[in-house]
Amino acid sequence: MPFSSYVDKDFGTGVLKISPGHDHNDYLLARKLGLPILNVMNKDGTLNDVAGLFSGLDRFAVREKLWADLEETGLAVKKEPHTSRVPRSQRGGEVIEPLVSKQWFVHMDPLAEKALLAVEKKELTIIPERFEKIYNHWLTNIKDWCISRQLWWGHRIPVWYVVGKDCEEDYIVAKNAEEALEKAHDKYGTDVEIYQDPDVLDTWFSSSLWPFSTLGWPDVSAEDFKNFYPTNMLETGHDILFFWVARMVMMGIEFTGTVPFTHVYLHGLIRDSEGRKMSKSLGNVIDPLDTIKDFGTDALRFTIALGTAGQDLNLSTERLTANKAFTNKLWNAGKFVLQSLPSLSDTSAWENLLALKLDKEETLLSLPLPECWAVSKLHILIDSVTASYEKLFFGDVGRETYEFFWSDFADWYIEASKSRLYGSGGNSDSLVSQAVLLYVFENILKLLHPFMPFVTEDLWQALPYRKEALIVSPWPQNSLPRNVESIKRFENLQALTRAIRNVRAEYSVEPVKRISASVVGSAEVVGYISKEKEVLALLSRLDLNNVHFTNTPPDDANLSVHVVASEGLEAYLPLAAMVDISSEVQRISKRLSKMQTEYDALITRLNSPKFLEKAPEEVVRGVKEKAEEAEEKIKLTKARLDFLKSTTSLVSQ
Repeated sequence: MPFSSYVDKDFGTGVLKISPGHDHNDYLLARKLGLPILNVMNKDGTLNDVAGLFSGLDRFAVREKLWADLEETGLAVKKEPHTSRVPRSQRGGEVIEPLVSKQWFVHMDPLAEKALLAVEKKELTIIPERFEKIYNHWLTNIKDWCISRQLWWGHRIPVWYVVGKDCEEDYIVAKNAEEALEKAHDKYGTDVEIYQDPDVLDTWFSSSLWPFSTLGWPDVSAEDFKNFYPTNMLETGHDILFFWVARMVMMGIEFTGTVPFTHVYLHGLIRDSEGRKMSKSLGNVIDPLDTIKDFGTDALRFTIALGTAGQDLNLSTERLTANKAFTNKLWNAGKFVLQSLPSLSDTSAWENLLALKLDKEETLLSLPLPECWAVSKLHILIDSVTASYEKLFFGDVGRETYEFFWSDFADWYIEASKSRLYGSGGNSDSLVSQAVLLYVFENILKLLHPFMPFVTEDLWQALPYRKEALIVSPWPQNSLPRNVESIKRFENLQALTRAIRNVRAEYSVEPVKRISASVVGSAEVVGYISKEKEVLALLSRLDLNNVHFTNTPPDDANLSVHVVASEGLEAYLPLAAMVDISSEVQRISKRLSKMQTEYDALITRLNSPKFLEKAPEEVVRGVKEKAEEAEEKIKLTKARLDFLKSTTSLVSQ
């Protein structure tokens, strides 16, 4: 049967009741079957004359009375509770009653066809690309659009009805009441009156006209229309791709012959920390003004901008706190750079500093290793970030710049530069370091400015010799020189530093204590690492006077902790210079005893038949994993203890 799909065989009697005047699906069926459309309800919720005996009664009272009448006459079969899917008003919670009424519709098929063609012909590009499928699906399956709204606000529908003895509910479309009355008089004579339709246009219909209606249209010669229509980019949330974006496209093509924009960039929605949409009813709305007060405007902007295009963002206190710390780190780095620069009264130093053109290959290749590495990494970053900006991959821009600033510039180069600034006595190395600090930092500010405009502008204008604001300064050039070899070499220096730091942490060496080291490697590696002896000593907290570079292991290698930084680069750290070996043996022995006790308890549980039978599978699996982890730690601790004991033995001999 044509309406079998509308029957739920598992609910009720299986008989299909059709009320075409009060249900959308029933209305469609009635039109197919030629059934009359009856409306039994008034707009105030009471029943009209079509309802017969129940006329004039409220809808809820009628339902109770109807059931009572069925019971009284013996027609009621049974009564059982059922949860129905009754639509309710979002604002007031009232039950919504569907009614057939006269409304204004827009025939959408011709409009949708042109909008689909615009994407197919690449006149319109949707970013991210995956949303094209959603766009195409909506427009391919589009229905006629009801644009009437019974609201107290909005654009009144420009329709006037003609009232008079010789006209039958005719209507006139006009720009205003004067024009409508003139048309009515021309058609029916002066004995008629008019009144405007009380409905307003759907908000999305009014919004769909925005791209051109605000620019002087229909006067296509207006300056604003000629200058700003069409535009190139629309940025909005993915949730209104159909409600607003597609409708602007359809209206733009229909009324101007051109798409209103060539690109649509869709961002995600900002949700709460649990991923829920913000709403007053849930009480989870995050006030941006409160957030700015607590975390700062730049931290909020940066947090939001780090989201991936089209992906929703869960806005949590943890994210905001982290990016507030990033803002503070940027500010403190700026203070360090400013304090490290020559005095403005030292014109000679500034002339020499500004004369270093770090964007030139010959200058780059003449730099010491840390400086060459920092500038090369910056130039690679500029290319990558610029490409991501052009592709609108804003999240990638933020993450890449964040990583470079925090991990490369702040954690490594600023620390390495201190060996030049504080220990060189103002020689050429100090000047080069100052130039690199300034050059790298000012470019970081440029890359971050679209994300963090306020803190970057303040820091930029605090830098010496700024002739213009950051917001109007030129973007960094692409394809600047870089030295890949210097990057590999500095990564070796980093690996060596990390290895030494790990040993210090493993043996709980006091941070202020300077230790000895013998760095072993090939002639080439030892050659460039030894040139940065001061940097290595500063970053690894080594005793500068007891750092030795050699091609073979030292004589006391058996009494040292051996670390391998990378292929062809090792270090030997004399154990006696780091810790009191006897005390360390006692401490580790106690820890090993405790670890063994904990491990034995885990094994006892795993050997218990009752535990294996009664405990859930995931609990048993968790105990097994803990036991395996404890066994591995015991193995490593024993090896370390054996090494310490053997060292004690060698020292005593």
